[in-house]
Amino acid sequence: MALTIETIISLCKRRGFIFQSSEIYGGLASTYDYGPLGAVLKRNIKDAWWRAMVDERDDIEGLDASILMHPRVWEASGHVENFNDPLVDCKACRKRFRADRIWVVSLIGPDGEDWGEVGPIEAGSAPDAVEAAIHKEYKKKGAPEGLQTNPRTVAEVPQSKHTRCPECGGELTESREFNMMFRTTLGAVEETGLSVYLRPETAQGIFANFDNVLTSMRRKLPFGIAQIGKSFRNEVTTKSFIFRTLEFEQMELEYFVMPGEDMDMYDYWRNQRFNWYKRYGMNPDNLRLRDHERSELAHYAKGCCDVEYKFPFGWSELEGIANRTDFDLKQHAKFSGKRLEYYDQPNDRHVVPYVIEPSAGVDRSLLAFLCNAYEEEQLENGPRVVMRFHPDLAPLKAAVFPLLRNRPELVEKGKALAADLRKSFPARYDDTAAIGKLYRRQDEIGTPLGITVDVESLEDQCVTVRHRDTMVQDRVPMERLAEFCTDKLNLMRQEFTR
Repeated sequence: MALTIETIISLCKRRGFIFQSSEIYGGLASTYDYGPLGAVLKRNIKDAWWRAMVDERDDIEGLDASILMHPRVWEASGHVENFNDPLVDCKACRKRFRADRIWVVSLIGPDGEDWGEVGPIEAGSAPDAVEAAIHKEYKKKGAPEGLQTNPRTVAEVPQSKHTRCPECGGELTESREFNMMFRTTLGAVEETGLSVYLRPETAQGIFANFDNVLTSMRRKLPFGIAQIGKSFRNEVTTKSFIFRTLEFEQMELEYFVMPGEDMDMYDYWRNQRFNWYKRYGMNPDNLRLRDHERSELAHYAKGCCDVEYKFPFGWSELEGIANRTDFDLKQHAKFSGKRLEYYDQPNDRHVVPYVIEPSAGVDRSLLAFLCNAYEEEQLENGPRVVMRFHPDLAPLKAAVFPLLRNRPELVEKGKALAADLRKSFPARYDDTAAIGKLYRRQDEIGTPLGITVDVESLEDQCVTVRHRDTMVQDRVPMERLAEFCTDKLNLMRQEFTR
């Protein structure tokens, strides 16, 4: 059975990965809270990215820029003038939609005959999702083989009879542009305060600090500046769980290079970032690199591609890699009046570096790793759900159980072992159910190793270690338990990278 997004949502709620924000008040649309296990999984993903992008390299510096920045930053970047979405509202149900994601489709038969239109179809912007939705709709009409389709958005065909609300069929308003930045006021009195914005991306904080990092860290080209941080976009979101939310985290690198060397570095970072997902166990069959068509490129971009993952709702972007040329540094130099250049000493010249930008979404990556890890197995004693996380991503590395929870000596020994293991890696003691249910619970949250203290343990000073992926069990001396578990986790890492 194909994995559905509803299955992932149910698991996340049941096992403490992700909750609807403000749920006790009815929730707030497109906002989510990361629960005890989700918070650790999210941190582990960010740590894995930082390790690959900063700790393991000698050409990249880290940064943590402020969320609030001078409003001129967003004028220079073009966000104040151009960061807009075309929106329509339903006059009946009052829901708001992006006009460029509601599709009306003209149907043309194999001999050129007009089969009319179908729509509205709310299918987002991903080409695969649009195509799938269109195919489903025209099949309903009993259309023949060879049917041609001409999909257009509500923004393009405002007069179509099918430009109705996709939820209730009500009349839609005219499309209008809406700036997606959250505006707030800096100062105690709103009327006299300075209007500022919650940042819609983390990149501009890096560009604004280019000269600070260049000078303080005595860097030479090529070098990069990396940061992980929150961004905010007041946009209409789709029904795809945490894939698109109002508040999200980005893992972003701006890599500064000499003009003329930019396309080689663009190709380098395309491969580096694609392979990072495979390094942490992402199924290659569900990953692809998609180059942007020329019509998709920003006016300043020399090249751009997306790392896409095949989610239950279709292929969608995990990360974008772009050659932004020298646009950003020149813009900030123009608006700030400061020189943002690099002195090329061997050639005695000042140059404005080109920038290669790999920009990944933390929340999207987390959703992809959840989907990638999920597996259902049919065993003799019933079904098993197992989350096959890479050991570096798994929220817990080991869990300790007493075989009999009514035996105080087993409980005491189990708690002592868990405390000892926590000196080496995250581990937990649990005695809240029978041993079979405890195993299933840890399988479902992706814990690689389950450790059972039984009656024999009191005599032979050994415990049973059960492996998540194979369910094979080993009898291990307590004095060697931490060493044994560390070795097994390292072995799992090697297996994931094969």
